[in-house]
Amino acid sequence: MQELEKLKVELKNINSEYSKIKDIAPEKRGEFGREINARKNEILAKIAEVEEALLDAEVEPLDITAPCAPNEKLPTFYDTLAGSEHPLMTELDRVINIYQSMGFDVMESRQLDDEYHMFDSLNFPKEHPARDGYDTFRTEEGLIPPAHTSTMQNRALKRFKHNLDEGKNIAVVIPGRVYRNEDVDATHEHTFYQCEGVYVSKDCTMGNMLGILREFFEKYYEQKLNIRTQPGYFPFTEPSLEFMIEKPKSLGGKKGDFLEMLGCGMIHPNVLKMAGINPEEYHGFAWGGGIDRLVMLRFGLKDVRNFESGNLNFLKEF
Repeated sequence: MQELEKLKVELKNINSEYSKIKDIAPEKRGEFGREINARKNEILAKIAEVEEALLDAEVEPLDITAPCAPNEKLPTFYDTLAGSEHPLMTELDRVINIYQSMGFDVMESRQLDDEYHMFDSLNFPKEHPARDGYDTFRTEEGLIPPAHTSTMQNRALKRFKHNLDEGKNIAVVIPGRVYRNEDVDATHEHTFYQCEGVYVSKDCTMGNMLGILREFFEKYYEQKLNIRTQPGYFPFTEPSLEFMIEKPKSLGGKKGDFLEMLGCGMIHPNVLKMAGINPEEYHGFAWGGGIDRLVMLRFGLKDVRNFESGNLNFLKEF
C-alpha cells in the first residue's frame, strides 16, 4: 500500500512537468514531451502491477462499524458507554416468566404470515366485514405482517395437541410483534408487541380464564386488583369479553377506576375444528393484549412512540 502511494506521488509530479513545455524552445519541445510520456507510462505500468497484486492478496476484512482500527485503544468516550436491554424486552421477559411460573409453555410469533392463519383458521369468513377491523400491511407476494398474535393460535393448537392425547392440557403463551395500519400518535403505533394465551382441556371454564388473568395482572403490578368484564366481539371466541382491571394505585388509581387491558373468550368450536381438535370433547379459552400498554401503565409513560423512536435519552432511563 505504501509503494502504491509513493508511485501516485511520482505520477502527480510528472503530470506537473507538462506545464513547463511552454517555456522550452520550440525545437526541443518534442523531445521533452516524449521523455515525460515515457516516464509517465513507466509509472502507470508499475501502478497497474501493484494494484493487481493487491487485488490478489488476502486482505483482512474491514469492519466499517468499528470505532477504531484493530488493536487500537478505544476512544475515551467508549470507556463509559454501556448498552442496555430495551424496556419492552425487559418487561416481555417479565411477562413470560410470570406465565411460565403458572405452567405455560412459550411459543414465539412470526414476522410474516399468510391469509389462512391471519383469517381463515380464526373463523373469519371470506369477505366478512370483521376482517376490516384488522387493517394491516401486505407484501407484494401477498404475505401479511400479523395484525395480532392470534395468527399463531392454529399452530399452537396443532403443535401441542399431543398434550391432549397424553391426558394433559394445552397451555401456551405466544409473544410477538404485530403491525397495524394506524395513524400514529401518543397512544397509537403501527408497530407494537402483544402476548397471546391459549388454554385447552376437557373441562376448563371461563372462570378458569378469569382466574388466570387476574393472577397474572396481580403479579405483574404487585398488588391485589379488582377485575371487570364486558361483552366484546372476536370471530375466534364465543362468548367474547373485554377484560378490565382496577387502575393500580401506583398510577393514581382510585376505587372504581377501571382500565381495559385485553380481549378474551372461549375458543370458538370452528377454531378447534380447524386444528383437528374435537369441540364436543375439549373446550378452550384464549386472550391477547398489548405489551406496550402494560409497560406504559407500569412506569406512567405518556407516549407510546418512545418505544420505537430510538431516543437514547428515553432508553437510558431504564
